[in-house]
Amino acid sequence: MPDLKGKTAIITGASRGIGKAIAKTCASLGINLSIAARAEGPLEETADEIAQKYKVGVLAVPCDVTKLEDLENLINKTKDKFGKIDILINNAGVSSQYPFEKQPLEDFEKLAHTNYLGYVRLIRLVINDMINNKSGAIINLVSGSTLCDPLPRNFLVYSSLKVGLRAFSKGLFWEMRDRGIKITSILPGVTDTDLTGKLQEITADTSRLMTTEAIENAVKFALTVPANVCPLEIAVINQQTPWTAPVIPFKQVHPEK
Repeated sequence: MPDLKGKTAIITGASRGIGKAIAKTCASLGINLSIAARAEGPLEETADEIAQKYKVGVLAVPCDVTKLEDLENLINKTKDKFGKIDILINNAGVSSQYPFEKQPLEDFEKLAHTNYLGYVRLIRLVINDMINNKSGAIINLVSGSTLCDPLPRNFLVYSSLKVGLRAFSKGLFWEMRDRGIKITSILPGVTDTDLTGKLQEITADTSRLMTTEAIENAVKFALTVPANVCPLEIAVINQQTPWTAPVIPFKQVHPEK
């Protein structure tokens, strides 16, 4: 198992939910953290909680991943604090559930800039340093919905962008495989977080939802395999939530913004 103590990871969307759980898992491995999210208060609370419990360095950087200047600020502050970036975990995301003909037009840009461009831009900002260091790990949280053909109803724009992200990640793996950089996509099923808690009828039977533990374990596996191994994709789907009969119904009330 590689020694990860003293390594530095950037994790986006890390103030709560899946991102916060991943941050704790990384901290438990001795990894210093630069955690990012839009809400400064919860982000600072998460940073203090992790630093006190795991005794690692934790930097909280408020960041809107749709803004290039915020991403550049995140990179610069992380390098100023820790010297270099060894691991990038792209987790920040927004969702939007509508039948396509009812989906607000303004949602399209928000979804594209958060769930695709935010990932690709941040990778572009770290990749050259990783190339120079001849090492690095990039983990993208994609979506289990990309396993569906056709894509799940009410998630066409969201899921099609995730399909693009999944394809990008595969292609990046082939470009970076001989440079010591690992690229891993994690494809989680519907997870019991604040987001799904706002979806009507979804959490009535929580046995049909995953906890974050399986995703944390997938991240840990990706980071701790031998140096000559790269998990290209890890699909983590709840056995009780088969995508052939999605837990998300066709008629769905959109969560409050």
